[in-house]
Amino acid sequence: MKSNYLAILFLFIFTACGEKAQEKKEATIEESKPPHIVFVTGEEEYRSEESFPMLAKLAKRELGAKVTVVYSVDSLGIIDPNKTDHIAGLEALETADLMVVFMRFRNLPKNERDYITAYVESGKPIVGFRTSTHSFKYTNDSTLTEFNEAWPAKVFGQQWITHHGHFDDGKYPVTNISIKDGHADNPILKGFSEFEAYSWLYHVDGGDWKLQGDSEPFLMGHSTKSQHEIDGKLDEFSLDNPVAWTKSYTGASGKKARVFFTTLGHPYDFKLPVVRKIAMNGIFWALEKEDSIPENGVNVTLDEPFEPNNSGFGQKYKTNQKPMPIQ
Repeated sequence: MKSNYLAILFLFIFTACGEKAQEKKEATIEESKPPHIVFVTGEEEYRSEESFPMLAKLAKRELGAKVTVVYSVDSLGIIDPNKTDHIAGLEALETADLMVVFMRFRNLPKNERDYITAYVESGKPIVGFRTSTHSFKYTNDSTLTEFNEAWPAKVFGQQWITHHGHFDDGKYPVTNISIKDGHADNPILKGFSEFEAYSWLYHVDGGDWKLQGDSEPFLMGHSTKSQHEIDGKLDEFSLDNPVAWTKSYTGASGKKARVFFTTLGHPYDFKLPVVRKIAMNGIFWALEKEDSIPENGVNVTLDEPFEPNNSGFGQKYKTNQKPMPIQ
């Protein structure tokens, strides 16, 4: 009897250890698997259809990531940022480990919007840029108006409010960027040095407004040219405002997602190595790979020139371009 008992005990221990070893092996394989990063472009002002392929190439090189860039396209498959009701390829989010998004006032149909919202509710990490505070704009369906303001505020930390004015677009920098006091040790700031940005400053905090959730700003911007200053409204819209923060978002899955957001995003900002470094460090952080960020930040040296068109509406983007695989 005793020998039978010992045999059963041994079998139980062996089986339990085997199961734990298998779980550990599967977790190790999952952790070592290259992440799939989906870059969602869907805005007609800031040339994300040019900056995101560049960032995707860096992510592929520095993380060994599988990268997918999706675009607003017309019926012929030509990239058309002005087409607000269609982003092709969003089904890639079903297998994404990270969504990087730069959208503005899209009125996507339900089947496309659902790919985005399902990803957000999954608890997986998100990186957002500039106009993603106003990703959607639905005006003809009252059941969807939550996506216009409430949705971006709870996911990214703020909705669209105002900025300090379209001064010298692409001619001169208009915002001084510096570290918020007490946040120099943020890993996203590795390799950071103060700079002047071409992005005019967004108002996201102060006056009647406050960053939402557990948003933790770590970069500040100071507007050097301001329509609000001219209009005498600085008590409402300060010359100093956060331009980058981290937060969390807990969706329907119950899992807390890491979110990194920045209001930077002018195409000429991305010509600056420091801005590319903030973006790439932020991607590493979102993927919980901050320990892999070098002391001087992620390598953002480009393998080919990046000369984007200036920001602006209308036909200022590069026309007759089709989506190309990221090499």
